[in-house]
Amino acid sequence: MRKFGRAIPIVITAGVCDTLLILLAVSGVSVVVLNFVWMKTVLVVLGTLFLLYMGVMSWKAKPSASQNEGLAGAKVPQLVGYTMMISILNPHAILDTVGVIGTSSIQYEGGEKVVFTAACIMVSWIWFIFLAALGHFVGTKDPSGKLTGALNKVSALVMWAAAVYLVAALWS
Repeated sequence: MRKFGRAIPIVITAGVCDTLLILLAVSGVSVVVLNFVWMKTVLVVLGTLFLLYMGVMSWKAKPSASQNEGLAGAKVPQLVGYTMMISILNPHAILDTVGVIGTSSIQYEGGEKVVFTAACIMVSWIWFIFLAALGHFVGTKDPSGKLTGALNKVSALVMWAAAVYLVAALWS
């Protein structure tokens, strides 16, 4: 349970960052961003580069039985800072919230928009809690790190596929 407790500040940070992005998206930032083609292009290019980089980092990650390496040995403030960086500075996350949630929210008004926003925020928080629980579960069942290494490779492939999708969407 100690390792899962370490994930709580990360879950809270990711949840707060995502909540902020969702609130910005539904408050009209998406309308502004989507009106400027160059801004969307910049976000897509930066998002693609970010995903390619994170994919490489994920692919190269070497899980170890020793929890004193990499982020596993990091202090909570470092983990919170890293989480904020990959949450707020991630152009792909911005593009997702602005492009998907923001544009989807345009069809709602008043109370329906509040419910839509609350549902998006709730799903986001549930997702981060689920990821932390799944990470804890995998960590307890995989002391050798082999499964974690395989999951890192799958994660890298998903990030690279998302990068290809972003570029394809930009060209269409």
